[in-house]
Amino acid sequence: MVRRGQNFLSLIYAFADFICIQLMFLLSYWLKFISGWIDYEAPLSFKHYMLWSFIYGVMAIGISYFINFYSSKRKKQFSFEVFKIVQIHFISLLMLLSILFIFKEVHVSRSYLLLFLVNCVLITSFYRYLVKMMLKNYREKGYNKQFVLILGAGTLGRNFHNNLMQYPELGYDVVGFLDDYQEKHDNGIGSYKPIIGKVDDLENILSEVLVDEVIIALPLNAHYKFGKIINVCEKFGVKALIIPDFYSFLPSRPFFDNFAGMPLINVRDIPLDELRNRFFKRSFDIVFSLMAILITAPLLILISIGIRLSSPGPVIFKQERVGLNRRTFMMYKFRSMRVQSEESSNTNWTIENDPRKTKFGSFLRKTSLDELPQFFNVLFGHMSVVGPRPERPYFVEQFKEEIPKYMVKHHIRPGITGWAQSNGLRGDTSIEDRIKHDIFYIENWSFLFDIKIIIKTIINGFINKNAY
Repeated sequence: MVRRGQNFLSLIYAFADFICIQLMFLLSYWLKFISGWIDYEAPLSFKHYMLWSFIYGVMAIGISYFINFYSSKRKKQFSFEVFKIVQIHFISLLMLLSILFIFKEVHVSRSYLLLFLVNCVLITSFYRYLVKMMLKNYREKGYNKQFVLILGAGTLGRNFHNNLMQYPELGYDVVGFLDDYQEKHDNGIGSYKPIIGKVDDLENILSEVLVDEVIIALPLNAHYKFGKIINVCEKFGVKALIIPDFYSFLPSRPFFDNFAGMPLINVRDIPLDELRNRFFKRSFDIVFSLMAILITAPLLILISIGIRLSSPGPVIFKQERVGLNRRTFMMYKFRSMRVQSEESSNTNWTIENDPRKTKFGSFLRKTSLDELPQFFNVLFGHMSVVGPRPERPYFVEQFKEEIPKYMVKHHIRPGITGWAQSNGLRGDTSIEDRIKHDIFYIENWSFLFDIKIIIKTIINGFINKNAY
């Protein structure tokens, strides 16, 4: 059901965005031409810049409406909003530059325009984040609710109900279930909302009860009812969403393609399959790994000396691991164990109080300092800064038979840290849980997600009790 409040909220957002743009014009003008912090340039008149700022603001708001940026983003992550904000302001700036070129406005400062762009993106993202947090708190307290009716009280419908109840900040309330097998499903309904009728009662329910969205969670053998259900929902202006009975086989964000005029579901859509995403991630990897190597160079030397003094053998330990597209590579680590046979190192799992470790090696493992040479793997293209941790071929052959979807992790480059590791899944922890986290990362990759994982890894610290 379309709420009038959403249209009002859209107008507030548009007005707030326009005000932010004009405030950033004032700030950027002051920083560039008045503060003295940046090399001074003789500006055009303040009124002249103000005119172009006003035009830029109008274009930015128009583009925002064009790409539906002011529609409800209750279900969207904040990274989605940041991406849209960057997109809107880059397009607006390109349009402004085109207009300046047409009108031969060659005296507008280019460094000012860059400063203006950065400030607009930062302040808009900041205030949108604050608004999003405020709305979440508001919804958790029971305000601004949207009401959901679930069709199907079987396993599918109940799983959706349970998942939805774990996110109170989204502000959804389930009004009940509709199901044709009420007596069967009532036996174990427990803490679930009640079954308030049969599927054929949908039209009567929608005419009597306030419902914003209808979730169709019926089994495949009931697909013949979908057409009638959708028609009833559209008659009342209610959104209808379908949970496919085979959802467990789909990624968290299914991608729909079109082939021969028919819609198809891509069961494994990977953002890093796109060239631009691979380019951004690889560029970041190169810059980050170079900086890490330069910053930690003195530490690398000290660790090398420590290894030499603690036990005989090479400083760097090289081990075969499985990486991108199931290709093997040699992963580098500081040696933390006594020299052993290749077969032993490739087939034995490290355990707590492992007698093969040196005292200095135990310290390196606990602090994750033994992983530092992997920045060279990143530089050489074997690995990424963030990604699923690579495993030895011997264990890969075991896990691919025992753990569903284990091999999906090899669709992207392995990483020094990952979503699983930043959540404490290291060492002697569940491989199944790690794979779930890895697949979530692969399907939901974004540049901001990588930054989040790196920050989380740093905040949580490198010392881990499971790192043997």
